[in-house]
Amino acid sequence: MSDYIKVTLDESEIPTQWYNIIPDLSEPPPPPLHPGTHQPIGPDDLAPLFPMGLILQEVSQDSYIDIPGPVMDVYKRWRPSPLYRARALEKALDTPAKIFYKYEGGSPAGSHKPNTAVAQAYYNAQEGVTKLTTETGAGQWGSALAFACAQFGLECEVWQVAISFDQKPYRKTMMETWGATVHSSPSNLTEAGRKILAMDPNSPGSLGIAISEAVEAAVGDESTKYALGSVLSHVLLHQTVIGEEALLQLAKVGETPDLLVGCTGGGSNFAGLSFPFLREKMAGKMNPTVRCVEPASCPSLTKGEFRYDFGDTIGMTPLVKMHTLGHDFVPDPIHAGGLRYHGMSPLVSHIYELGLVEAEAINQTECFAAGVQFARTEGILPAPEPTHALAAAVREAKRCKETGEEKVILTALCGHGHFDLTAYEAYLSGRLVDYDYPDEKVAAAMKNVPVVAG
Repeated sequence: MSDYIKVTLDESEIPTQWYNIIPDLSEPPPPPLHPGTHQPIGPDDLAPLFPMGLILQEVSQDSYIDIPGPVMDVYKRWRPSPLYRARALEKALDTPAKIFYKYEGGSPAGSHKPNTAVAQAYYNAQEGVTKLTTETGAGQWGSALAFACAQFGLECEVWQVAISFDQKPYRKTMMETWGATVHSSPSNLTEAGRKILAMDPNSPGSLGIAISEAVEAAVGDESTKYALGSVLSHVLLHQTVIGEEALLQLAKVGETPDLLVGCTGGGSNFAGLSFPFLREKMAGKMNPTVRCVEPASCPSLTKGEFRYDFGDTIGMTPLVKMHTLGHDFVPDPIHAGGLRYHGMSPLVSHIYELGLVEAEAINQTECFAAGVQFARTEGILPAPEPTHALAAAVREAKRCKETGEEKVILTALCGHGHFDLTAYEAYLSGRLVDYDYPDEKVAAAMKNVPVVAG
């Protein structure tokens, strides 16, 4: 058998529907609440931020939602994405395990993010919106939305977390090339940003702060809406094209996963890969262990509390029930910028509470070690975010070597690391250090989280 295994699909096999896992769950996730009244919100409460087409997807009870033709047309530029078997990595690890990875780095923005960015830009354009605002951590989401807005003739304004803005200047250039305006966050352009800078003029920023700025800029202008790259249910919905394709690809080689691992920051990459497999598991067709992998420096699932909290730092968004480290959390400036959010997707948090998935946190030096080993064996330089899942896959493969188990491991390599070379340079030079987020900081942050009755 060849050492090189690449499983492809025909263009006709691109999924034509997104999968909504909510109707298949044993109980629905808790509803978002109004930040003032603490009562469940309705579609009209979200209208200042999102177009109705996306709001209806957020609350949909349909198991499948058709992908619009114009969105499919853009998807076809890089979808279907390939599934690889990591035979060279398996050989280096001397493991009996089979490691498969779904590679999303071939999109124009170099990550999985355009799967939802294109959809969001389309629905906004359909309803007459002319401008979208957003935040970005590592720059992947901002790049994806800038690309998507260019496809549908929308303006795009991005607040990029300051530490990432400084570390990754070429992400800013990429966004600007697609026509976006990019600001370092916190900025002096919004009340939220000015408030943070008054408290800490050298703030490294956070996704929560950048969200506050982008939301503030969108509210009050009927022609402007806000776009979010992870966390919310409609975002996770759009990403399920990843898992639907992976199901077909594994079937072509006669495999089913024993373990599925995905990196988790806001939850969209993990959900995109895992939700279709969880559907099959709940239907009794397979029984994989499904594991979320997060940074030890930003451990929302493994150390955060499951409770209602704001999605942003200032407190402008609805309250959502999720695993949270506290909305005023400012993370250690690790390089895995896309995983530096204070909360986990409410839907992923709910599924975790139902016991359908498990979670572990891994320090970044182990993750970068796995990323370097993967690059040297498989040839693809991974973004820092998916190195967390790769580290978990390597751990499992080593256990299989010890036990002799022939497990099938599946993960999503959600993006390449071509814009993350400063992080790799820091790792290779020994300057990258680990940071375990302390329990006492979590406890202190919980004092500022709203108390919701019931």
